[in-house]
Amino acid sequence: MGTNKTKTELMEYFLDFSVAITAFPKFDLQGTGQVDSYYDTVNNIIGDEIFEELLTTFHNLDDKSKTEGNGIARDILGSEKLGPIARNIIKLWYLGAWYQLPTSWRETFGANEKDIDQVVSPQAYIEGLLWPTLGVNPRAAKAPGYGTWANPPELDKANSLKNVKGVDSFFSQNKSKVPAKY
Repeated sequence: MGTNKTKTELMEYFLDFSVAITAFPKFDLQGTGQVDSYYDTVNNIIGDEIFEELLTTFHNLDDKSKTEGNGIARDILGSEKLGPIARNIIKLWYLGAWYQLPTSWRETFGANEKDIDQVVSPQAYIEGLLWPTLGVNPRAAKAPGYGTWANPPELDKANSLKNVKGVDSFFSQNKSKVPAKY
């Protein structure tokens, strides 16, 4: 890594950053079993230096900027360099897939042959945050329980929609700080 930060410290920064951008608690993210895999995937694709820059930028935001999202929108999502990576990490957590960074990003900051559209692992798809957000199980991957096939799925509005509202609220409060194209 670029500084004296250990992988353990950076992994903690990654987990804290992931909590802030997904609106899921740390316990739930750890429960997916994907923290190490996602950390390694992002690090292998964008490299130690840029990944550490992203995590350190987030870590150095004051607590108010982290919880209200102002600093994340301004310093990370609004950044030409860090924004596309942060958005890919959101997709990674929700869908279990990495999407190739935009051509303009790769031309400016460097391309890596590992930066391709890819599902990180079969387990990543199954553990994607999309499923609990919608209140359903991934098709053909987790059994919903005996007899549940007889009824259409029901959203647990008290639990699953809080995540969507958290994301909507984050972006509605920070419209002026996030570039219009996002």
